[in-house]
Amino acid sequence: MSEPQGTEGSTRRLPVVETAAQPTGPTDPSDPTDLTGQETPGGDSPPPPASDAAGGRAGRFWSARRVPAGIVALLLLVVAGAFLYDVVAVRTGRSALGWRRELARQLAERPLDDTWVRVGAGVAAALGLWLLLLALTPGLRKVLPMRRTRPDVRAGLHRDAAASVLRDRAVEVAGVQSARVRMRRRKARVRALAHFRELDDVRTDLHGVLDDAVRGLGLARPPTVSVKVARPGRKG
Repeated sequence: MSEPQGTEGSTRRLPVVETAAQPTGPTDPSDPTDLTGQETPGGDSPPPPASDAAGGRAGRFWSARRVPAGIVALLLLVVAGAFLYDVVAVRTGRSALGWRRELARQLAERPLDDTWVRVGAGVAAALGLWLLLLALTPGLRKVLPMRRTRPDVRAGLHRDAAASVLRDRAVEVAGVQSARVRMRRRKARVRALAHFRELDDVRTDLHGVLDDAVRGLGLARPPTVSVKVARPGRKG
């Protein structure tokens, strides 16, 4: 006789999450320093705080540079195509185009200290330096990198969104009539208008609220907050 087979759901082993080894000896519930016998709501132990070391380095986002790369590629294509067409035309027995003969003559006759030669060399050098700068810098300056809690996930926060959060938190402070926030990668400048309360008290409350708001943004490099408080100007 064959043994009765149970359903698939009753015989499949469920996956488990392995945790750190706990002491197997008896615990004293009256000991406030013994946390092995305590449980959190839901029966799970509290997760350890996330750190940048666990998730990887939160560097800046690199731009694709589509517009500069497209412009340079288009210019090189046009110039290379024009020269290639003229070379092929000369090889087939036709005379060189006038602009190429004139260019060859000018390059052969003009001295190196000529004004137009210097201007052309300066433009070419500036273009080369600009391309090198675009190639070596990340770009996307308006995207602020956030802390990484997982190595395979990267997140960024736009400067305008971060400024909106700080502005909303600033106007919630008692006495603040309006606020303007200028967000940068290293510093956030806040200018607030207070229509009542002492300016020093409003400034102190703004520093506390905005420091908490910056920490709540979860940025990899939280910017420092600079606060200026003034009275609104008189109308008329």
